[in-house]
Parts: sequence; C-alpha cells; structure tokens
Amino acid sequence: MVMFILNFPGGLLLFGFLFFAFWLYALVDVVKSDFKDPNMKLIWIIVLLFANPIGPFVYFGLSRNQKGGRPRSNYFNR
Repeated sequence: MVMFILNFPGGLLLFGFLFFAFWLYALVDVVKSDFKDPNMKLIWIIVLLFANPIGPFVYFGLSRNQKGGRPRSNYFNR
C-alpha cells in the first residue's frame, strides 16, 4: 500500500504531509498534557524534535502511563 502511494504522482508529498500532521498532533498533545513529572514535557518535546521519524510513534506508545490522569466519567466504567 505504501509503495502504491509513493509511486503515485504526488504520493511522496501526500505521505510527507500526513506524517507532518501526525507529528504536529503529537507535539500539540505534549504541550497540552499534564505529566506526573514536570520534566517529562521537556523530554518528550526533545524526543519529538530529534527522533523525528520514530518520535511520534514512541510518544503515543509510551506516554500514556506518564500522564497525570484526569478523572474519567463513570459512563464507560459500567
């Protein structure tokens, strides 16, 4: 599927735009999130900036346990 997109005219541009949007979403999520440790926000921003190809995937994979939990509604805990 990825090779089809890359061989399609403008596919590389489309793939780059989608990755940039995913990276930007991760960056905004870092800035808006409250972490248990205040230094983790800075660490995740550095990871996103310098580990660019894998940074957003690592962030979304590992950051869930490090965020300060907001109280969830009881609707989903039934």
